[in-house]
Amino acid sequence: MTSAPLNYRNDLRLRFPVIMAPMFLVTNEPMLTAAMDAGIIASFPSLNYRKVEDLNAVLGRLNSHRASLKNAYGNFAVNLIVQKTNIFYKKHLAACVAHQVPIYITSLGNPTETIQQAHAYGAKVYCDVTNELHAQKCFDAGCDGFIAVSQGAGGHAGPNPLLLLIESLKKKFPAKPIWAAGGIATGTGILGAMAAGASAAYIGTRFIASTEAAVSQAYKDAIVNSKMDDIIMSNRISGTPCTIINTPYAQKIGTTQNWFEHWMSNNATTKKYFKMLVQKRGMDWLEKAIRPGNYNSLWCAGKSVELIQNIQPIAAILHDMEMEFKLAIDELNAKSASWLH
Repeated sequence: MTSAPLNYRNDLRLRFPVIMAPMFLVTNEPMLTAAMDAGIIASFPSLNYRKVEDLNAVLGRLNSHRASLKNAYGNFAVNLIVQKTNIFYKKHLAACVAHQVPIYITSLGNPTETIQQAHAYGAKVYCDVTNELHAQKCFDAGCDGFIAVSQGAGGHAGPNPLLLLIESLKKKFPAKPIWAAGGIATGTGILGAMAAGASAAYIGTRFIASTEAAVSQAYKDAIVNSKMDDIIMSNRISGTPCTIINTPYAQKIGTTQNWFEHWMSNNATTKKYFKMLVQKRGMDWLEKAIRPGNYNSLWCAGKSVELIQNIQPIAAILHDMEMEFKLAIDELNAKSASWLH
């Protein structure tokens, strides 16, 4: 849609086409406010604040911070795991609606209830999708846009290449905005995704290597020192394929479910409750791993680690992305001109 950039600036309060993706146990309040101050959309998983009173408190502060921003840019979104196995979903959704969260991001389930409650007061809902089938279900439910989760994304990655996924979604759903997720850490990557049809880039891993992130120094160093081939896929953590850094501890626990876990996860009688147990175990593993001084290094990250070379404040990260973005536009225009004449 030709009006998308203007609407994104005015309706979503987005100054630069980047959404800081929600990262389980990583995204904290200083990261959120720094990203909002820089004029982008900052998101976080509601599961980072499992106690409803903690979630209520942070939502109240984020709304206040949003209202205090003087340049009308900067916003926040809450990521809800809408899967039936998320025992916190109903209470978290109720808290978000009570605080009139402006933007929702749904993952791993049916987004209908979230969409209906969000739309009742004018909020927007973007849904994680990995293929056209997922996208069709979200489209039918009335979502406002898609998050194209591709190969190389951090956390729950998809199976398809990013540019192919974006173009296929754009062809089938031309009126729906798309946020591009997977392998983006620079302004060049942002421009490439937008050239394919995305409205904005959805970036997580780059912000782990920020001064505001409260994860261990070892985790941040691993982000800086790892290469794309160091990122592997595991379904042991949550039961859903998830990208992690290939550390010795990741190798120790394995990357695939054993036969018993696989059977329990697929048995009609046991799968719901067993998946809840698997997810609880995975949360515990990840929570222990991010703490300073812990040697059980189990760290989520995407393949964009290949492009991350330093630890910086979020404002500096975004400044560099903007400069790279502008330079990439100039280079692309020059290349295009040489082919058009």
